[in-house]
Amino acid sequence: MNYSAIKKNDIANGPGVRVSLFVSGCRRHCKNCFNPETWNFYNGNPFDKNVMDELMRALDREYIAGFTILGGEPFEEENKGTVYHIIRTIRGKFPDKSIWCYSGFTFEELKETSINILEMLDVLVDGPFVEEKKNLRLRFRGSENQRLIDMKKTLATGSVVELESEEV
Repeated sequence: MNYSAIKKNDIANGPGVRVSLFVSGCRRHCKNCFNPETWNFYNGNPFDKNVMDELMRALDREYIAGFTILGGEPFEEENKGTVYHIIRTIRGKFPDKSIWCYSGFTFEELKETSINILEMLDVLVDGPFVEEKKNLRLRFRGSENQRLIDMKKTLATGSVVELESEEV
């Protein structure tokens, strides 16, 4: 898997100051995507042990609230194995930091094929960006069809539970 960027002090992709990893590769090609350079699976650099170590050092700061993975598309088949490894490693070392993931797929599409990743997330921001539903007032998402899903509650109840606005 390649990655396009790492942001070590991100405040746009989840609550608090976060470390964010932008993976490369996405077949969705949403109209007016904010990050079209990540569509190419070969964009950026290979994700390797040195990059994992860099993420771990960046996360090992008291002021870092959590980790966000987005892209590109973390749930593309080419990315899922590495994404699983990254999230599992971070969850193991930093169990109290929140983990968010952005995906153009919906929870309903992912629950059959990626439950091993979903179980480790705190929040899944799901659904493709839809230009016609763009809303700049939304927090942590770009269009009204996208949901901020509380994964722990969703998996416990079996029904999608969205975060309340005061929770983010």
